[in-house]
Amino acid sequence: MLIHLHVKNLALIEETEVEFGPGLNILTGETGAGKSILLGSISLILGTKSSRGMIRENAPYALVELLFQVENTKAREALAALDIYPEEGQILLSRKILDGRSVNKINGETVTVSQMKAAASCLLDIHGQHEHQSLLYGDRQLDILDAYGRERIASYRADVEAAYRDYRKALSELKALDVDEEQRNREMSFLEFEIREIQDAALCPGEDEDLERQYRKLMNGKKIMEALQSVHSAAGYDQGAGDLVGEAQRELSRVTEFDEELEALEESLDQVDSLLNDFNRELSSYMDRQSFDEETFYNTERRLDQVNSLKAKYGHTVEDILAYQEKQQKKLEELEEFDENLRRAKEQKERAEKKLRQASYELSGIRKEYGKQLEKEITEGLREMNFEQVKFAIVFRQSRTLTEKGCDEVEYEISTNPGEKLKPLGQIASGGELSRIMLAIKAILADRDEIDTLIFDEIDTGISGRTAQKVSEKMAVIGKHRQVLCITHLPQIAAMADTHFEIEKHVDHGQTVTQIHPLSEEASVRELARLLGGAQITDAVLQNAREMKELARVHKNTRLK
Repeated sequence: MLIHLHVKNLALIEETEVEFGPGLNILTGETGAGKSILLGSISLILGTKSSRGMIRENAPYALVELLFQVENTKAREALAALDIYPEEGQILLSRKILDGRSVNKINGETVTVSQMKAAASCLLDIHGQHEHQSLLYGDRQLDILDAYGRERIASYRADVEAAYRDYRKALSELKALDVDEEQRNREMSFLEFEIREIQDAALCPGEDEDLERQYRKLMNGKKIMEALQSVHSAAGYDQGAGDLVGEAQRELSRVTEFDEELEALEESLDQVDSLLNDFNRELSSYMDRQSFDEETFYNTERRLDQVNSLKAKYGHTVEDILAYQEKQQKKLEELEEFDENLRRAKEQKERAEKKLRQASYELSGIRKEYGKQLEKEITEGLREMNFEQVKFAIVFRQSRTLTEKGCDEVEYEISTNPGEKLKPLGQIASGGELSRIMLAIKAILADRDEIDTLIFDEIDTGISGRTAQKVSEKMAVIGKHRQVLCITHLPQIAAMADTHFEIEKHVDHGQTVTQIHPLSEEASVRELARLLGGAQITDAVLQNAREMKELARVHKNTRLK
């Protein structure tokens, strides 16, 4: 629940702090005292757009802080889904409004406005004129019914949501296959052309590298032969190195016998001659084997061009091209099996749709059971709030399409006067009546609601007297199960307060200031007297206020026990 509110430099509020209690917290004050400012400050935490005009005159910024004690398991789970965890059981939401921007924090950590809004939505809910108007929409009416019968409806609705996801998936897969025959034939022809082109090339892994080497050799064959001819002349026996070494051997052999040390040199020269002979023999053999073949060169060049053309289309290497061929072959096989795949997809879609329809019908049956119960409880609740001749009905219609909520469309219909036919809420109910209908619903859902703190604004629009008393009793019912903050101008509602706050406005050093403070028992009675009697508070009005306060206490201690 909301345990602390801190507002600083917001509109007429210089700075105020409020400690809220459990149950029904009532806020009253003179017209123009700033009740709407308080509600607006809380709305800022719920993501309302901020502006520079909200900041108090001459102040550098405005600040709103809400401190929550989080004990509700559902609220903790919802916050955990947002990766937000209470610290010592508490969550602090703050929003600082600067010139043209705002800084938002949760437990001191900076977050976006949307993250702040999501977290706040798990903790509190404001019911103002807009919320009452939401009663006119079928989706909201259906959600109210589902919340009422949550014990059984929740599991059936979860089944419908799961079946709907499966149905949407099957529908998507069928749609992906839903191409016209001409387009499919074009795609198959193109795949067949690519596969055939690669198959006809009869590629071998690594072939491109071998062709590159061979082509490079053939392209430079003339240069190679010219260089080898020069080498052969320089190292051969036609005035080359071979002849010179032979002459050197002969000269050295004529003097070796005169000096034994020359024998080692003669052996070395013999080895040089032997190596040179081997080299010249291998060089001659290599040169004899080489011959420039035009046909070989042409075939090599043509093959290399073919491989490079395929590489430009399908991959950087022969291995890439072969992998691409395999991938396209699989696509072709899928298209060739199109009719079978389409048949299976249609069957899957039909099974998923049948399952969704069955789950939706089962959900609808449970809803109709609870619909009758909710009709009865809302009717009783409205009669307790002075709709004495009211008739109320929940009308079911089957929707044209199945959704994640099933096959139901519901419409709340009402007749507030004898002899009138039941008609949709939007055609009958005024704004004030809508607020009372919403209050009746909230009272019924009080022990089912997952949000701990409810804020009511404009709940007393257009009511007074006995109706106001009935509304106050409903507020007390809700306050028994949830924390309620209610801004009101009606003494009947204010008398039911578990904690009563006054919002007042005064001038301080030439500036208008709004403050909020809790009222003691006696101060609360005087405030009730002001609401009852206006500017002049007589002893009779005070006595009336005390009696009203006592009657409210008796009501809470007896009927709400």
